[in-house]
Amino acid sequence: MRIDVQNFAVSNLRRRPEAVDITAFVLGFDPSSSSPYLNYATPLPGARPSGRDVAALIEAFRERGLKPRLEFAPDAAPHVEPALRAAGFTTEAQHAYLVCTPDTLTPPSPTALPVAIPRTDADYESIGAALSEAFDSAFAASREGAARLRRTQDNGGAVRFVRDPEGGCAGAGTCSAPAVGTSELAGVGTRPACRGRGVAGSVTAALAEAMFAQQADSVWLEYSGEGSRQVYERVGFRPGGTRLYMALEEEDGRGGATNRS
Repeated sequence: MRIDVQNFAVSNLRRRPEAVDITAFVLGFDPSSSSPYLNYATPLPGARPSGRDVAALIEAFRERGLKPRLEFAPDAAPHVEPALRAAGFTTEAQHAYLVCTPDTLTPPSPTALPVAIPRTDADYESIGAALSEAFDSAFAASREGAARLRRTQDNGGAVRFVRDPEGGCAGAGTCSAPAVGTSELAGVGTRPACRGRGVAGSVTAALAEAMFAQQADSVWLEYSGEGSRQVYERVGFRPGGTRLYMALEEEDGRGGATNRS
């Protein structure tokens, strides 16, 4: 499964508006945003990058005024971390991920909250605002963000949400379009006022079901905190492995994006 997750990371970055291959790495950029979580690189499985490869990667980020940054499953490319550390990269974070398959998925009970598919601009804007609030305004709600959510839905991925009593969004999440048999589920968030009602579990199960309906063999996600892990495990996600986030913090002011997708 670790190789599948890393193969997915490669395929997913190649779907970015601007994708660049540099020998051992694939770099994905979104010119509409300077977010480090939309602009990063990942290694090919089994890559053995040279110092020249790493230098070329760094330069590609510098040319765009972005912080050199990578996300990858270290077990799928064990020679990458030492090469990056030799060039000055440090660990930004290390996250465990969970995996769900059609056999392990446990749909919510019939009394679970109804989950909707966004249809209108107002739906997407409401989802963007709710997710911004859910993640403590780590990113601002914007028309560009709402447009990215719509593209996810329109291009083979999935966006699902639960409406709040006023008709807005209580909580939501997304899945990238499947690649190499798997799909990444990300950005599940619930507005603070709506927590504790089963929103996250309902959204997560609905997203996994949507990907399995598209013939994905698995869906994976990263989690933060024991509470969120328990939510995901209740709907059928099981331990899979770890992903490593590494970045180059440059003292000369280059690599302009600052620090989370």
